[in-house]
Amino acid sequence: MTAALLTRPVVDHDALDLWLAAAPRAEAVDRLDLSELNDAERTRAASFIRPTDGATYATAHIALRRLLGAYLGMDPADVPFVRQPCPGCGGPHGRPAVAETDPPLHFSLSHSHGLVLVGVAARPVGADVERLPRAETAAVCLPRLHPRERDELGSLPEESRPLAFGQLWTRKEAFLKGLGTGLSRGPDVDYLGSDVARRPAGWTVLDVPAGKHHNAAVALRGDAPTELTLRRVPAEALFAGGRIDRPSPRPFTGE
Repeated sequence: MTAALLTRPVVDHDALDLWLAAAPRAEAVDRLDLSELNDAERTRAASFIRPTDGATYATAHIALRRLLGAYLGMDPADVPFVRQPCPGCGGPHGRPAVAETDPPLHFSLSHSHGLVLVGVAARPVGADVERLPRAETAAVCLPRLHPRERDELGSLPEESRPLAFGQLWTRKEAFLKGLGTGLSRGPDVDYLGSDVARRPAGWTVLDVPAGKHHNAAVALRGDAPTELTLRRVPAEALFAGGRIDRPSPRPFTGE
């Protein structure tokens, strides 16, 4: 079956599936199955100076292909990726997408320092995961934020700012990825602070629990999902012979 043959939604309009995957430990990195990646992905995975970064990249793209293959009912190696037009200039560097799905299947991929986050939905979605920032990073980035965000962070005790900034920044990146602009749209334009009512209209932005070393968030166009799943991809699913099964919907519990 190819993506073009879909005749029914693979994800309900009111559902959002989130997946976390951890890069394997150093002794298990060689077990990652690169066979389903294309040449560009394999070259990119091998190009990182730090082996841990290459392992995280490989983990992310193996997980993405196997997840989308499961949703679409096709071989992970055959998942047809394209770039949508940029909403700013119309160029071919907008949001990554799966080609020729009807109805559409949207996804977003993010990875940082050993952790991967994938969002899958029937509506445009953006996902972001980042390692907890250092205090210096938060201080340097503060002037680039929306004025109200700067005021919020500035009102916090200094020791609390890095964690709050990290969560704010992942919301912002998730939203901009959902729009398809990325950081070509200035980070000072949109408010993604703690006041939910002031966030951009027409989008739902949620914080995602990602462990004690990372912040994560997801942005979904439209109303909040009524079905939200958060699952971890088992390490074995990334090795030769591994597979990922789609989850059954369940209420989101934050586990």
